[in-house]
Amino acid sequence: MIQINPKNSELKNIIILATGGTIAGTGEEGKTTNYTAGNIDIEVLVSSVRNLDKIANIYGEQIANVDSNDITMNHWLTLANRINELSKQDDVDGFVITHGTDTLEETAYFLDLTVKTDKPVVLTGAMRPSTATSADGPLNLYQSVALAASDLSRGHGAMVVFSDGIYSGRNVQKINTFKTNAFNSIEFGCLGYMRDNIPFFFNKSIKPHTIYSQFDVTGLTELPKVSIAYFHIDADPSIIDYFAQNSEGIVIAGAGSGTFSSNWLEEIRNLETKGIPVVRSSRIGNGIILTDSTIDKYSNCIPSYTLSPPKSRILLTLALTKTKDYSEIKRIFAEY
Repeated sequence: MIQINPKNSELKNIIILATGGTIAGTGEEGKTTNYTAGNIDIEVLVSSVRNLDKIANIYGEQIANVDSNDITMNHWLTLANRINELSKQDDVDGFVITHGTDTLEETAYFLDLTVKTDKPVVLTGAMRPSTATSADGPLNLYQSVALAASDLSRGHGAMVVFSDGIYSGRNVQKINTFKTNAFNSIEFGCLGYMRDNIPFFFNKSIKPHTIYSQFDVTGLTELPKVSIAYFHIDADPSIIDYFAQNSEGIVIAGAGSGTFSSNWLEEIRNLETKGIPVVRSSRIGNGIILTDSTIDKYSNCIPSYTLSPPKSRILLTLALTKTKDYSEIKRIFAEY
C-alpha cells in the first residue's frame, strides 16, 4: 500500500516507479556521453521537472537504480506485481515507470502482457543524462505523467512516451543509438502524440493486453528460461544444441522471413521430440513471419508473426508458464 495524501484533491494521483537508466544518469556537465546511468534517485529526478506538481499528485518509489542492461526478469516480476497491487487502490489513478532505453521496449511488452489493470501504465526514459545540455528526460517524464493522469489513457495497455510520441508496449522499438527521437513503431505507427501535457490518440492496439491477457505472474518467483540464437552466414548450428540443454525454449533471429540454413534446420528437427519449442523471428525488424512449409513441417517450429526476437522471447517465456503444448503455443503467437 502507498498512503495517498493528495496536495491537490482536483489532480490525479500518479505513482512513479523508478528503475534507473540514463534519465537518472549523471556525467560531465554538458556532455551526452561517458556518463553513469542510474545515479540519482526518484526524489531528485522528480524535483528536476518543473511544474510536475501542477498536472498530478506524485508519489515515487525506487524499484531499482541500474543501467537497463542490468534489468532482470526479477525486476519485471517486481514491477508487474507492484503495479497489480497498487492498482487495487481506488485512490491510485495511474503509473509511470522510468527506465533505461536499451531494454525499455522489452519491459514495456512484458508489462503489457502481465499487469492486470486498465489504469494507465506509461514507460519513459532519456537518451541524454540529467547533466547534459538539453537533457530530454524532464520533458519525457512530464509528458508521461500527463498521459498517465489523462482519462483518455485508460485501456491502452502499457504505453511508452518518448519525444512527443505515444507508443504501444507491443509495437514500440528503439530505432536509434543516440538521437533523442530514439523510439518508433515502424510500420504500425504511434498511438498518438503528446503536445505539452495534452494527449492526442489516433490509433489503438487490437492485440490482447493487461486485463484481457491470459498471463498472470502473481506468486511466480522465476520464469522459464528462453534463449535467442542469432543466425548469420556460416553460423555454427551447435549453438542450437547448447541452448536446448540450457533453455526451455529457443527463439531464432533468422535471416529474411525468419529463415536459416539446412544444418540449423537439422538441429531443430532433432529437438522435435524433446519438448523444446522453437520460435522463428527475424533480425530484419520489419514485416511478418508466417508459416513456412519447408521449415514449419516440424511441429516445434512456430512463426513469430510481427514480434521482434526479444519480444518473441517474452511471449514464449509467458506461454511456457501456461503450457508446453506446441499447438497451444502456436495459437498464442497467432493471437498475441
